[in-house]
Amino acid sequence: MTSPEGHDEIEEFEVIIPSDTSKGQAVQERIVKALEDRSFSPRDVFGVRLALEEAIVNAIKHGNRMDPKKSVRICCTVNHNKVRVEVEDQGIGFKVADVPDPTLDENLERPCGRGIMLMKAFMNLIEYNESGNMIVLEKIRDLDPEGDD
Repeated sequence: MTSPEGHDEIEEFEVIIPSDTSKGQAVQERIVKALEDRSFSPRDVFGVRLALEEAIVNAIKHGNRMDPKKSVRICCTVNHNKVRVEVEDQGIGFKVADVPDPTLDENLERPCGRGIMLMKAFMNLIEYNESGNMIVLEKIRDLDPEGDD
């Protein structure tokens, strides 16, 4: 059953954007609005926004290397309980195991790896395809956003 506000409706879409971070921002805002429309907590919305920005910017900058001839595919499904986003670039991919751990002493001054660490911290699921040019992000609604028992 759908509530009058539409919060129980499933929203699904797929968009293909050029390697332009401003186009990625528009898709990110569309997903954030879908979460807000379904009354996801501010904490959940913040975490998803951060992970989306990281995934989309990584696809454009690292995957497609800002090549205007390449595009990024973004698929999203949002319902009252969960959001799932796939971000796929046209780059050659990478092995996540090859990314240095940003928490190790020898890597503290290096910028790489922090985005992946943040996505893992805020999302319930983060997976890459075998070639490393597609990431799947999932966030399940926090039923107790205040941490109360």
